[in-house]
Amino acid sequence: MSNRILAAAEAAPPLGPYSLAIASHGPGTWLHIAGQVGVDPGGKLVDGFDAQARQAWSNLVAVLSAAGMQVEHLVKVSTFLTRPSDLPLLGPIRADFIGEARPASTVLIVQALARPEWLVEIEGIAFLPASA
Repeated sequence: MSNRILAAAEAAPPLGPYSLAIASHGPGTWLHIAGQVGVDPGGKLVDGFDAQARQAWSNLVAVLSAAGMQVEHLVKVSTFLTRPSDLPLLGPIRADFIGEARPASTVLIVQALARPEWLVEIEGIAFLPASA
């Protein structure tokens, strides 16, 4: 794969299971994934933070798959939470979906999302190198 994890000796190391930066080289396909929320394929919002976070990740993985990609192709993930108390729950859920992948990552606590019942939204950027 042409995605390379970057480290910077002059910068603080990652504070969790993510990378400071990912460099993508060569021809390939970029995928910008819109924010995914805890709404199932039938259009129903699932109940509670755990279920919403898992559904949002399931939706993101489904979009990756539709593009012929996997979580290993993620180079950047941004997660938006509406309740600081949900932050400790996020890591284990994320780990269930991305395993050892280490995209660059940002987590933000925001006052609200587009709909007040949404507790989490996850967006991503992925890069799939062209076949050699």
